[in-house]
Amino acid sequence: MEDRIKELGTAPVGRLLLKYSLPAVVGTVVSAVYNIIDSVVIGHAIDDPNVVAGMAVTFPVMNITTAMGMLVGAGAATRTSIVMGQDDKRIAEIILGNCVQLTIMFGLLYCSVFAFWLEPILRAFGATDNSLPYAHEFLIWVLPGLVLMNLTFSYNNVMRASGYPAKAMYTNMIGAVLNAILAPIFLFVFHWGIRGAAIATDISMLVTSIWVMSHFFLKSSTVRFKRGTFKLNWPIIRSVLYIGMAPFLINVAGSGVNAVINNSLLTYGGDNAVAAVVVFNRYATVFIFIIIGICQGMQPIVGYNYGSGRYNRLFRTFWLAAGCAVLLSTIGCLIGTLVPHPIAAMFMQDAEQITVAENCLRIALISFWMVGFQVVSTNFFQALGMAGKAIFLSLTRQVLFMIPLLFILPPIWGLDGVWSAFPISDSVATIVTGALLWWQIRAIKRKSHDFSLNLQSK
Repeated sequence: MEDRIKELGTAPVGRLLLKYSLPAVVGTVVSAVYNIIDSVVIGHAIDDPNVVAGMAVTFPVMNITTAMGMLVGAGAATRTSIVMGQDDKRIAEIILGNCVQLTIMFGLLYCSVFAFWLEPILRAFGATDNSLPYAHEFLIWVLPGLVLMNLTFSYNNVMRASGYPAKAMYTNMIGAVLNAILAPIFLFVFHWGIRGAAIATDISMLVTSIWVMSHFFLKSSTVRFKRGTFKLNWPIIRSVLYIGMAPFLINVAGSGVNAVINNSLLTYGGDNAVAAVVVFNRYATVFIFIIIGICQGMQPIVGYNYGSGRYNRLFRTFWLAAGCAVLLSTIGCLIGTLVPHPIAAMFMQDAEQITVAENCLRIALISFWMVGFQVVSTNFFQALGMAGKAIFLSLTRQVLFMIPLLFILPPIWGLDGVWSAFPISDSVATIVTGALLWWQIRAIKRKSHDFSLNLQSK
């Protein structure tokens, strides 16, 4: 068990990043493919173009539930990596015991809120009389599965951070494969409509949450549930929530931006434009998920080596991860802008909707090649425990730049102005990210140099 952790500070960085990232990428790719299959099945099983728009307005709500899970889960994974780098296994187990309780409590909270005020919330996020019935039915049925989803993915990251990257991969594969089997059966065979897709998600998340949680009951696991680790430790909880605040705000900001986007699209393009966002989100998600998989592989390596003071290994890991991410986002940019028709036709049947979605992809993905660098850099700061900087970088694109552009550009360019806000905000946010990263790398190098001088003077 100790070898699983010690190798983070000794094994060659390239081989180590491949070992940790490849299972994570496989898992996230499977999840991305599931998301695509799920949308394709819904779009073709239900012969109503409004169903695609209905799915679009559920994204902000699901982002908020994901944010609540990441608030605890992402902080737990990062803190686990850092304390394992400091050779403090007991604290890692206290983090695990405390955070599982928080995840369940937060899940019960947001389920209650959404169950009572779901319709006005969906209206605020851009639902119309045509799309509201589909959005409402899907979310009412899927809410229990979202709590299980947070348990699954948050502690799957802790599993990976504690030395089990291959086992963590199977989590996503089990859930995605099961969902991909159940959703078509429930929609095409049982004709349950959109609630069938939600029930398929619930069952899949139940199975995968049992898989993940059972890992932490095994005596052979590096970090596991133990008596005495469940008593709430407020200093630890604060440190976890501080780090988890970055991905939490990313998702909450994303929900706010989605609300602004959907309402702008309704004004300048109607339900067809809202439906086009589903195509853009699903397509971009494939590449973003792969990049997130690389970040998940990077996170335990960076966290461990930062905690143990091995800064050269930390930098090599980051630049290798960033290079791979930029290559992937560049591929996504080229495919989406050059051949948008087959991508749009995969998700929708209506010819007018497909035309609107093609135009969305051509414009919105122009600067997508930059996104890989920005995502890895933000996760780099999070892996170092520098939540404030990660939060700032997360908010630059979605809040500081995107929202003002959504108010400025559409009155000038109409619907194209909404799509143009995406590449412009990507470009400006990448410049800011590069500047902050350059400053932080210099600061870490100075810290390392000063430490070396102190040793020599002694």
